[in-house]
Amino acid sequence: MKKVDKENKDKIMERIERAGDAENYETSWDEKGMPVSKEKTEMKKGRISKARGARFELKVRADLESKGRVVDKWSNNVDLEKKEVIPVKRLFKKFSLGIGHYRGVSTIGTGFPDFISIKPVTEGLYSVIGVEVKMNGTLSKIEKQKCAWYLENKVFSSIWIAKAVKKGKKIEIEYDDFKEKYGEKYNKT
Repeated sequence: MKKVDKENKDKIMERIERAGDAENYETSWDEKGMPVSKEKTEMKKGRISKARGARFELKVRADLESKGRVVDKWSNNVDLEKKEVIPVKRLFKKFSLGIGHYRGVSTIGTGFPDFISIKPVTEGLYSVIGVEVKMNGTLSKIEKQKCAWYLENKVFSSIWIAKAVKKGKKIEIEYDDFKEKYGEKYNKT
């Protein structure tokens, strides 16, 4: 039998300990057959955060529609390696109904940005913007690169970042223009 070094032994022992604590951890197995333990309180926080984000996304959509814009879910993404717009893949989530019985739900994957928003400006001329919804208003490095690519290739005339701003007990929507927020570093157009 192969000797396990101390560092790996500590990791393995920690995983075994977590796997046995059913009150605080939920254990599943990854593709390599290793146990993955997640703290139940962290899992609950994730579910709550995802639900808050979805509600805020609906609020942003309603706000844009109230301003006379036509809004639809954007179901494309950018492949930065191929430098082209690609359709997002559909997600298939499998869940158990009991022993040996499974059912799945096919959902549309999320594109980037979240929405495409169109508003007529004059006869035959339209304002086409992409809207990315972020609770904190901050984009990742890859998201910034994708926004720059969309603007550089004139897919959108501008990209807005919708963020939640708390005013007292009420959450209001604030829109930042990508070009103005991130400046010259990403603005090649």
